[in-house]
Amino acid sequence: MFSRAVVATAVLLTAAVLSPAGDAKPKKPGLDMRVTPRMAFSPVNILIVAELKGGEDIEEYYCPEIEWDWDDGGKSVHEADCDPYEAGTTAIERRFSQEHYYGRAGIYNVKASFRRAGRTFLAGTIKVTVRAGVGDPTGIRDPNE
Repeated sequence: MFSRAVVATAVLLTAAVLSPAGDAKPKKPGLDMRVTPRMAFSPVNILIVAELKGGEDIEEYYCPEIEWDWDDGGKSVHEADCDPYEAGTTAIERRFSQEHYYGRAGIYNVKASFRRAGRTFLAGTIKVTVRAGVGDPTGIRDPNE
């Protein structure tokens, strides 16, 4: 037999895990972004890798649309052609990469937004520094000067 204290504790723990509707809330993944090279001379192609860390393998995170905002006036969208989701058997893709060309010097804050069914569920930014290379007269100006 369980004591009343054990039963009360179990009820409290269950109530804390459930949402007001009574459904368990899935753990949301985090986002780890890396860029190679992080600093370069123009012109340069950079590679950004965005990786979902943690969270549960649920349909909400399956086959996302990813919008990349390159902070140079350009945007690109990754839309995968995925098979239908099957609970318990479908693996969630967690690693996404994209290349981008920067022809001019600047400090760029690249943003990746992950969406599913028209709703953004995760977004992150990473800074890329491009210094003026041969033939690039733009240079990088320090905003404090």
